[in-house]
Amino acid sequence: MSIRRMAIGAGVILALVIGAAPVGAALPGFAWPVQSEGNRGSDVLAIQSLLRGHGIGVRYDGLFSANTTAGVRSFQGQVGLRASGIVDHTTWARLVTRVGPGARGEAVLTLQRQLNAKRSAGLATTGVYDAPTTNAVRTLERHVGLSQDGIADATLWRYLIAHFGLPSFSSSGLCDYSVGNGPANWGTGAAIGQVVAAGRTAAGAGYGGLALGDIGHEHGGDIAGHTSHEVGLDVDVRPIRDHRNQCLWGTNWRSASYDRTSTRELVKAIRAAAAGHVKLIYFNDPVLIREGWTSWYPGHDDHLHVRYCEVALALAAYRC
Repeated sequence: MSIRRMAIGAGVILALVIGAAPVGAALPGFAWPVQSEGNRGSDVLAIQSLLRGHGIGVRYDGLFSANTTAGVRSFQGQVGLRASGIVDHTTWARLVTRVGPGARGEAVLTLQRQLNAKRSAGLATTGVYDAPTTNAVRTLERHVGLSQDGIADATLWRYLIAHFGLPSFSSSGLCDYSVGNGPANWGTGAAIGQVVAAGRTAAGAGYGGLALGDIGHEHGGDIAGHTSHEVGLDVDVRPIRDHRNQCLWGTNWRSASYDRTSTRELVKAIRAAAAGHVKLIYFNDPVLIREGWTSWYPGHDDHLHVRYCEVALALAAYRC
């Protein structure tokens, strides 16, 4: 179960569909993910790497901190854009660089890292646009229905950056529990980066693994048993059990096995890992609701539903 389905018009930024045909056959193209201070993940890493390629010295750590905001503002000023510090579609379009076979440099390195993160390409991150990189670009072009020329132009970059990613369950702090939808663990770069960071915090504090349920399909769209989880920004998480073994077994807030104190700390970790980018958390524990940590919604006795948000998003339910 999850939240009420909302009408998504044709003009909504993240109105994604899924089907047997190539993505490009049904979509005009993925939208650039708007990123701002507080975001984390692969898309933030891409921003930081691209800024470095333009001579802007920022930390490369996947966290959109004040350091990255300052770098974005500097770049925007250099190219004549309003220095908002927010990476919107206009800023993305100026950050990316058309590259092709034989090219070298930070833009190629960013491309390789993104292909590895979003498409599991397994590329050596050399910064050299070699044959394996060309083949990985062609594979992505085929995947989304673009002409297969092996060149990373602005359209290819947009599809790549906006493509959903997967968490790594081999990393510390994360485990997967299935509710019948198989590997429905695809989310935006920010959603994945932010929940992974929360999982590491929870594991490091001794709360056990962060047990992830459904996030979404690779290209969004309807997902069985849910009335949301369509845009890669909704993540289901099990509450903490008293024996910290929620990776093996579920619980609910009414059960004797439920650990309220640790679940409260988990909620705090989720919010702290995505400062300003958690829209809401549904979970029906009345104590946590009374304290202001979560909100009530039918069907959420046994899991937390975390909704992340982005600034300037057309879909109001997911707008920070």
